[in-house]
Amino acid sequence: MKTTSTALLALSLSSFGALVQAEPASQTFVPTELSSKNAQADANGFIEDQHLTGTTRNWYANELKRRGEVFRYNDNGIAEQTSRRINWQQGTIVNYTSGYTQGVVGFSTELALYNAIALDRDTDDFAGNSNRTLAHSDGDAVGQWSKMGLGNVKARVSNTVLTMGRQSVNTPVIAFIGNRALPSSFQGVAVQSDELNNLSFQAGSFDRVSPRMEQSLDKFRSEYGDRSQTADRLDMFGADYKPTDSLTTSFYASNLEDFWHQYYFGFTHELGDSKALALSTNLNYYKTKDSGQSKQGPIDNDTYSLSFTGTHNAHSISLAYQQVSGDEYFDYAHDTNAIFLANSLLSDFNGPNEKSLQIAYVLNMAEYGVPGLKFNIYQARGWDIDGTKYKGNVYGDVQTINGVRTPSGVNAMDGETHYEYGIGTSYSVQSGPLKATAIRATYTTHRASENQADGNINEFRLVTTVPFNIL
Repeated sequence: MKTTSTALLALSLSSFGALVQAEPASQTFVPTELSSKNAQADANGFIEDQHLTGTTRNWYANELKRRGEVFRYNDNGIAEQTSRRINWQQGTIVNYTSGYTQGVVGFSTELALYNAIALDRDTDDFAGNSNRTLAHSDGDAVGQWSKMGLGNVKARVSNTVLTMGRQSVNTPVIAFIGNRALPSSFQGVAVQSDELNNLSFQAGSFDRVSPRMEQSLDKFRSEYGDRSQTADRLDMFGADYKPTDSLTTSFYASNLEDFWHQYYFGFTHELGDSKALALSTNLNYYKTKDSGQSKQGPIDNDTYSLSFTGTHNAHSISLAYQQVSGDEYFDYAHDTNAIFLANSLLSDFNGPNEKSLQIAYVLNMAEYGVPGLKFNIYQARGWDIDGTKYKGNVYGDVQTINGVRTPSGVNAMDGETHYEYGIGTSYSVQSGPLKATAIRATYTTHRASENQADGNINEFRLVTTVPFNIL
């Protein structure tokens, strides 16, 4: 760790030396004061500012297990297995957002209907129920289904908004996840205050999650822990502070009831000009500690990532180091994207005591006359995964095999390693009736040692997202 961190610091300092002569005015300190804008004062009315919009997403994924590994599923009561899994979905969202009523207190509403169609309904292809294709208990696909993805009422005073109901949230400790045909959302109450020019606050209390590919609401569960355990509530509070235009800091705290307390600190700094050389530095740190009934077992976990991205014209190169200090996974709530870490890829690289390093390259073709087209390639490696000292039995235990007590699950992870590499391209339409339509293709390979949990798999994804306006 010390050697890697020293190397990263040296890279940062050398880059800073090259850029300091061109330090832009955005480094100037900005004092905190009341915002000069009043969003509610500009309200035009409930009907006057209403919008009816939507998106439709074609989501295709083809996975191939390697080294003898298989997917297991149920087909009309018969246990089956396959090395290949194919999921093909069409997810559509129709979203109605009203304007705010006029007055000191403004009211508005947001309603969104989510619909999913299984374009491939062959059980042998999609291999059973998952967060990719919704299936009946007998293993057959649910051909088409709908739900109310968002449904809330908002009240606004000045620049502070209270939202009650099913909503989309994006913070380091609770965040919607949108990597399927449809995103997740959350039911509860939240407040966001932007009364100050460079300091904002968020707080919320949520009692249910609306999963990506399920119709019903669900209690909160752990992503890497015992899924049979549930939490009735997730509470959070946080602040984002921009002391300069180029520096953003964040602090958030959350309580997942009877699971854990979690604290997050984030730091992002931009320096230089990409026409010459720009450097972006990003630090993310989480502290997680079990709380209440400790339903996920004892947790005492410190996890961080530190990344540097250098950009010159069309070319960007990133180097990211990540480390977990704790005898359990860095964990977060299931069906959320509350893992703001640099090496969260196909694998999260978040095993007990794991260290990982990623190098990535992005080519932006706008510099060559093709705006909206990008190519990327990356490789990440994780090592020193060690769960042998895990003290609980939530996701690691000891089995007796032929009279011999043998570690299994997390307890069997002893010096595990894995690596992942991927290549991708994306294009966003810049103008015309299909403006903002996004197409992305990725191919990812993951290989792991015997007891590393993510296994050996190749995956190809092709995702097309088309926005549209109705009103």
